[in-house]
Amino acid sequence: MFASVEALIDEHRAVQAELSDPAVHADAVRAKRVNRRYAELSKIVAAYDGWRTASDDLDAARELAREDTAFADEVPGLEDRQAQAQERLRRLLIPRDPDDARDVIMEIKAGEGGAESALFAADLLRMYLQYAASKGWKTELLERTESDLGGYKDVQVAIKGTSSDPSQGVWAHLKYEGGVHRVQRVPATESQGRIHTSTTGVLVFPEVDAPEEVQIDQSDLKIDVFRSSGPGGQSVNTTDSAVRITHLPSGIVVSMQNEKSQLQNREAGMRVLRARLLAKQQEEQDAAAADARRSQIRGMDRSERVRTYNFPENRIADHRTGYKAYNLDQVMDGALAPVIESLVSADEEERLAALAAKE
Repeated sequence: MFASVEALIDEHRAVQAELSDPAVHADAVRAKRVNRRYAELSKIVAAYDGWRTASDDLDAARELAREDTAFADEVPGLEDRQAQAQERLRRLLIPRDPDDARDVIMEIKAGEGGAESALFAADLLRMYLQYAASKGWKTELLERTESDLGGYKDVQVAIKGTSSDPSQGVWAHLKYEGGVHRVQRVPATESQGRIHTSTTGVLVFPEVDAPEEVQIDQSDLKIDVFRSSGPGGQSVNTTDSAVRITHLPSGIVVSMQNEKSQLQNREAGMRVLRARLLAKQQEEQDAAAADARRSQIRGMDRSERVRTYNFPENRIADHRTGYKAYNLDQVMDGALAPVIESLVSADEEERLAALAAKE
């Protein structure tokens, strides 16, 4: 059943040896990649050892039970332990999304609903920031366009993880958040107490580890500078510090005006551009090769309604998994883990079913 594990154990030894090479650590990108793979393989090796131990203990108990019935009482418990160890190993052997360990850039955009949609965009940003804080992740606000009532027409935030373990990566958890988020509540602007339905779009991109990972020809860029129009003080609004970067081959346009410095805005814009180009490349590769990452790509589609937030009923519902709970107030304060865990579990089940179909 686990014949492929032997090859992974050999790879684990090879990666462990690679980590002792000073040349690896001299290359930050390579070191990050090797550490991620080592963390992933270490969990598989540990689970395999646990399964072998549980299987050996069960075989021993069954053998002893033939000679002494007192040992028979231990067999059911050992069978459960062996089954749990087997299931854990089986799930770890599911091919992972290669981007799971990456950090992300998230963009939240107001949609249908005008001012209320922009206010909900601000609520979603706060929810993700609170969730990130609960995971020990770091966040950086890259760009924002505020609405008149204090919400956001558009806001971009970078979220950085702290673990090299792909299963604990930021992308591994937030890649499912892409899509249309629908809110049902009484808007602050509603004088008659009627419930309105609005939508806000979310895009999530895996962030590039290093600039050289995505090659960009400078001749393919059209860079415009202009005067910032947003908040930030006199120096922002009276100097040409805002930057608009257009990638001509792909048509991707990124604008940044959050920082006072044109250089800082350009650097932030290039980060977002690289992330978008990486996502575009991966989507094209997946479309041409296979549907192995279909669920992740679907999660980045802002045209798909993924979740409803019903404030009068204090209800949150995810339309992809059927998850439903009546603790929306807690979710909006960052208690997003059960929702995301339902998505991770559903994705694993889909992958397991695909593997079983191939066997």
